[in-house]
This record gives sequence, structure tokens and C-alpha cells, in this order.
Amino acid sequence: MDAIITHLVSQLHLPLQSPVLIFSLVLFIILLVPIVFERLKVPSIIGLIACGALIGPFGFDVLGKSLFVDVFSTIGLLYIMFIAGLELNLNEFKINRNKSILFGCLTFFIPIAIGFPVCFYVLDFDFYASLLVASIFATHTLVTYPIASRFGVSRDASVAVTVGGTILTDTAVLIVLAVIVGAQHGGLTQEFWLQLIVSVTVFSLFMFVVIPRFARWFFETFESDRYLHYVFVLAVAFLAAFLAEVASLEAIIGAFAAGLALNKLIPHSSALMNRVEFMGNALFIPFFLISVGMLVDVRVFLSGTSALLISAALIVAATAGKYAAAAATQLAFRYSKDQRNLIFGLSSAHAAATLAVVLVGYREGIVGDEVLNAIVLIILVSCVLASFVTERAAGTIASRANAAHDPEVIAELDMEQIIVPVASTEDVGGLLHFAALIKDKASTHPLAVLNVVGNTAHAESDVAAARKKLETSLSEITGADVQVNVMATIDHNKTSAISRVSREVSADVAVLGWPHEARPLERWIENKISTLLRYTVEALFVCHLPQTLVKHGKLFLIVPEHAQEEAGFVVWMAKVAKLSTELSLPIHLNCSKATRDAIAAYNEQHKLTLDIQFNDFSDWDDFLIVFMHMTKDDLMMVVAAGNGQASYNAYMDKLPEKLQKHFPDFNRIVVYPQ
Repeated sequence: MDAIITHLVSQLHLPLQSPVLIFSLVLFIILLVPIVFERLKVPSIIGLIACGALIGPFGFDVLGKSLFVDVFSTIGLLYIMFIAGLELNLNEFKINRNKSILFGCLTFFIPIAIGFPVCFYVLDFDFYASLLVASIFATHTLVTYPIASRFGVSRDASVAVTVGGTILTDTAVLIVLAVIVGAQHGGLTQEFWLQLIVSVTVFSLFMFVVIPRFARWFFETFESDRYLHYVFVLAVAFLAAFLAEVASLEAIIGAFAAGLALNKLIPHSSALMNRVEFMGNALFIPFFLISVGMLVDVRVFLSGTSALLISAALIVAATAGKYAAAAATQLAFRYSKDQRNLIFGLSSAHAAATLAVVLVGYREGIVGDEVLNAIVLIILVSCVLASFVTERAAGTIASRANAAHDPEVIAELDMEQIIVPVASTEDVGGLLHFAALIKDKASTHPLAVLNVVGNTAHAESDVAAARKKLETSLSEITGADVQVNVMATIDHNKTSAISRVSREVSADVAVLGWPHEARPLERWIENKISTLLRYTVEALFVCHLPQTLVKHGKLFLIVPEHAQEEAGFVVWMAKVAKLSTELSLPIHLNCSKATRDAIAAYNEQHKLTLDIQFNDFSDWDDFLIVFMHMTKDDLMMVVAAGNGQASYNAYMDKLPEKLQKHFPDFNRIVVYPQ
């Protein structure tokens, strides 16, 4: 017994040495802090940073300077930037790229313009020290990005502008750092500039040309080995971080670039994105926040007033610079006060790049101990302030977005039901993936997957077997946090069974696979589609998806004349917008000018930022000529209509058969509005 107690005491000796005990302690902190601080109405980020200060080497020295914690905190830091790149709405980013550039310039130059005079004239730093510290004020880390993501405002225009500006300002600061260090060593030679330009160019080409193509090949080749996908994206993220350092950039730039490179290949509603976010938010990011707190050395500020005065001056200058940049951005783009505060909250937290710059300056002798500790205090104060500001602004924006919807509209979205009839378990993967992408997240209903079994002597056992096969095929879609209700029913007529079950579950949208029957497609269309549209669903998507959806370069959409005059217009248009956003696909729109104007009005009304290229098309007598503008990498979608509808024309009766004949290997979707 004494031996056990002695061994236990030795294991509890501070700082802790056992990796198992360290990991266990940190996990309990990650577990308990959100629970406690949520009840105190305080962002959990603050609690994690405060706990880091308590258990760090300058607190109770529970963990000391553990390499174990350093590794996990580095992973968390890179994870934040990687997720920011993955979640960035590329369509909106393209539209707002000029805004991001302007914000990047504002949040770079304004803090430097405020910080340099404070450092040079007030604090009496030398020129290079003043320039270095002022450039530190221009950096920011998206520490509070998970807060915006949690409130569902990560795709707000102000967030897209801020995220885009982050990469610009941090890159500019790191280049300034390289210039300052080079000047200190007398190294601002032609060779220095040439090496910097070449390395950055090679890195960019590798990340945005080689990586996307290799990733697309990997996902298609190893489509069934889903766990390998997660390992692959992590490997790409950390390889990119390393290559960024080789290119004289910071690792966070590489992680962000990796997220951008893989953005189009990882839809936001996919299981892979869910796994990436889950591991980051549950483990790696909290580790990083704890490590930020471990940097705080309170004793330095208790040793005299000099460090406190320097810290106070730098904190005020840094905060004022970021707020001024956010306010200027608000005025330039006519954003609301809440959007301004959200920009300020996201861009005022100093952590990763800030720490990297000051440590390099400290090692080079450009700044001293007082400045180093003052910057660490800036990191702590800015993270706390940014957490409160972001939480409040994101909550207000989210609540106003919900309040802007009519209660009846919200109730309708909440009741949206999508049914996916499948002929065999081989069909279920692509159809369910498509259904999950177009499903409105406001809906609480699960996807209804239906298999119809013939009414034979073995019908009951066939139903059980069909249900079991479907359930074993749904692991990927359920991994994306999409609920699925598996159903199997007995009926002689599959069409009537689908129609009956659609009415029973009050289905609004049906997603059908392309028919395998040898009989003419016109008869299949007449029997199944007309029955479903007449009595049940508001929109029907008939899909032929032999290839993965993430491989496409754009959405090639064909819309007939007068489609905007039909009741089903708003239904299929909402799904097209959702699909374009999820897959980051620009839309090549082929329709009449009147239909284009109606789609533009719909986008403006719903504040959608879709990247749409218009091609005037209305001659269905020469229908196939429109496909001259399409490539094999495009996702084809054609809006059709039934006899009697405003947009109907006789060519539509043979449309599925024509598409199958001329484009047998293409991913194609035919939409039939009610």
C-alpha cells in the first residue's frame, strides 16, 4: 500500500511528467469549462485561456513547458485556419474579393499608422522596433471564428470579408518581418527579394494547382475508404503548413491555403466536413486556447510600473487600430453596426502570427523582455475582448436573421420533408448525398429513404432484408449528422407505393434515380413522375449520378421560358442555390432574359451571392446546340415541365431519353416542378 501511495505522489509531483495524466487533465478542462462558463454567461474561450494561465509555467506550473501540449496547441492553431479556409463561401468570396482586399489594406495600414507613432514618439522605441511592434498590431488570428460558426453566421458577408482580409494582412506582416530582419543583417539584396518571390510563387502553384487535382483523384480512387479521406485532408493541411514555412511564410498561411485548395471538394454538409469540425472543436482548438493562456507571466507586471505602462499603451493602440479598421470597413460597404462589431471581434484577437512575429523580433534583439511580455498580455486581453464582442454580435445577427423570416415561412422550412425512393442499395449513395446537399438545415425532419418490395409470398422477409441492406449503406450520410428514416413497403405497383408513402410522410421534394428499365423513358416519365407531381411532391429531381459531385467545375443549368411564372419556381430555385453554395459551383445559366431577371430578383430578395454567368437561350427546337458551352466536368441540370404547365413544350416529352442518348456518362439532373 505504501508503495502505491509513494508511486501516486511521485506521479503528481509538479510539473506533471506523465503524458497520460497531462492528457487526462486537459481533457477534463475542455469538458468542464464550457459547462461552467455557459452558466456564467461567459464565452468558454475565456475560460480555456484562464485555465491555461493557471496551470501554465507562470501559474501553478502544473504542466510546465510540455512538448506534448506544444504539439497539440500547434495542431489547434493550424486547425482554426484550415477550417476557416474550408468554410469560406468561395462564391461569395469571389464576389467580395475587392472588399476583402480593401479590408485587408485597412486592417494592415490603419493599426500601423496608429501604432508606429505611439511606439516611436511616446514609448521611445527605435525605428525598427517601432515598425515591428506596429506591424504586430496589424496581425490577427481567427480565434473567435468558432463562435461565429456556432451561431451559424460564418457565411455572412462581413465574415467572408474578414476571413479574406486575414490572409492578406498576416501575409503582409510576415513579409514586413522578413524585411526588418533582413535589414538588421544588411540582407535586403536583390537575391533576398528574388528568393522570396520565387518561393511564394512556387508554393502558391503547388497549393492551388497540384493539390486540388491530386485530392480529386484521391477521393475518387479511394471513395469507399472514408476514414482515409480524413487522414488525407489532415496530411495536406500540415504539409501545406510546413511548405509555407519553407517559402518564408508562416505555417498558418499554409493551413489556410490548404483549406482553400480543398474547399470545393469538401461540401459543408458532408460527413468529411463534420469529422473535421468535430475533431477540431472537441480537441485541438481547445488545446490551442489553453496554450495561449500558458504564455501569460503575471509576475512581470507586478515587478514595476514600466511594464504596465508599456502594456497599457500597446493594448490601447492595438485595439484602437483594429476598431478603426472595422469602422472604416463598415462605412465603405454600408454594413450594420452588428456587422462592424463582428468584423472587429474576428479581427481584434491577436495570437498566432502576433506571437510568431514578436518571438522572432525578440530572438533577433529587436525588442526586449518588457515588450515581449506586453505582447503576451495583448494576446490575453484581445482574445477575451474579441470573445465577448463576437459572441454578442454573432448572436444579434443570427437572431435578426431568424426574426426576418415570417413565422409561417419558418414553420414551412421546419416541415420540409425529402423522400428518396431507391430501386436497390447500389443507388442509395449518390442519391442520398445529393438529397443531403439540397436539404434545408432548418428542417427537423429526417430524409425518408424508401424501398418498395413486390407483393409475393416472401414479401415480409424481403422487407426485412431490404431495410437491413439500406441501413448498412447509410453510414456515410449519417456521419454527416443527417438523420435518415429507412422505410420499406409492400406493393405490386412501385409508382403507387411511392405516391402513397409520399403522402403519408407529407413529402415536399422527391429525389429519384434514373430508371434502369429497358422500356421507353416516356412511359416511365408518364407513369411515375406525373403521378407524383399531381398528387404529392412540389418538386421532383430525377438524378443520374455515376460520378462524385465534388469533381464538377460549374453547374450547367437550363431553364425553359415562363418557368418563373409557376408555383414550383421558388422550390427548385432554392435547391439550386443550396447546391451551388454547398459545392462552391458557379452557375452557367441558360434561359430567356425574363427568366434571368426573375432569378436575379429571387437572389436579391433572399440575399444570395451566387456566381451566375448568363447565356440567352429559348430555342428548344434546336435544344442540343446549348450544350456547346458545356464541358465534361460540368454538372448538368435541366428544368422541365409537364403537359399543361406554363413552361411546357413538346420537346420535354423526349427530354430524358435525349439526355441519356447524347450524355450517357454525364452526371445529369432533370427537375420537374409541381
